[in-house]
Amino acid sequence: MAYENALAELSQVIASRKAHPEEGSYTCYLFEKGLDKILKKCGEENAEMIIAAKNHDPEELANEICDLFYHVLVLMEQEGLPLERVLEILDQRSKKIGNLKQFHQVDRNT
Repeated sequence: MAYENALAELSQVIASRKAHPEEGSYTCYLFEKGLDKILKKCGEENAEMIIAAKNHDPEELANEICDLFYHVLVLMEQEGLPLERVLEILDQRSKKIGNLKQFHQVDRNT
């Protein structure tokens, strides 16, 4: 599939923009504004994704998920969290699929 490395490629572009800022780059703008702006955008995109899902609009939902992925990748770069680490954790979790987790039971009477 031509798109199987899309997240890794996008992550590399984001890292490059941070290391070598370019005039007029939205990614550079986010890094310049800092963590608060990046977090605000992550929150906004998450809310827009939820609304698209509630509206049962698959195309809009796909676009909002892409926007959220992008902003999360910017956040990861800002915080020095490599994509590879997140993918390692996803890989570990995928091996646990089918295992019933024990959930903490809350006693609502206390």
